[in-house]
This record gives sequence, C-alpha cells and structure tokens, in this order.
Amino acid sequence: MPAKPDAARRRLHLRRVNLARGRRAELLAALALLFKGYRPLAWRVAIGGGEIDLIVRRGSVVAFVEVKARPTLEEAVVAIDARKRRLFSRAVRAWIARAPWSAGLTLRADAVFVAPGRWPRHVVSAFALEMDR
Repeated sequence: MPAKPDAARRRLHLRRVNLARGRRAELLAALALLFKGYRPLAWRVAIGGGEIDLIVRRGSVVAFVEVKARPTLEEAVVAIDARKRRLFSRAVRAWIARAPWSAGLTLRADAVFVAPGRWPRHVVSAFALEMDR
C-alpha cells in the first residue's frame, strides 16, 4: 500500500529540518575553529563515496573535520561509528589524491560536537584516518 501523502510530506519536512540543523552545526563548528586560528579550505566535500564536513588548516596542519549535532554532547560523541570513520577516511584519501600540495603537511581527523546551549567541543585527532586502503 502506498504511503499517505501526509506521511511523505512529513518525511520531506523532517529531511529539510535535519539538513538545516546540520548546516547550522557546521557553521557553529567553523566559527569555533576560526576563533582557534584555523582557516577553512572547504565545506561539505562529497568525494570518493564519503563526505567531509569541513577541511581547515592552521600552520602545517590540515584537519578533516566531522561535525556531529545531537541533543547532548555525549550523544554526539558516540555518533561517529566504524562505518562513518571508514567512509570519512575514504573521502580524505580521495581529497588528498586531488590535492598534491598537502604532501608533507600533518593530516588528521578532528571532530566538532554540537549540542543546544553548549559551546561546540573541538576534539583534535578524534579518530585515526585509515590511509592504507
């Protein structure tokens, strides 16, 4: 039996709300990183079958940043699972292949966790990049 039009409309509305929430979280994360001296290189990079929310640089460090927004910071922390890390690393490998200037720089996977009413939490080297695949 096909879904009711109201159900499809609700799903579309939820998708839009979640997209807007994610973009706000990315903006907050970018602002927090700017305050820490990072310079944005790219936003929402979909490449190699994965996605990188932010790519930032400070000095000789290029940080590939996963942004997670959840009702609490604790929920955001556990939201980066093995599958997400694998897809994220795949995207990083594809980005590096297209950015030969990044050779010799320190590359790492950071995370910024966002929750309502809290300052975003930046975690340096939140997880290891899987670079050997």
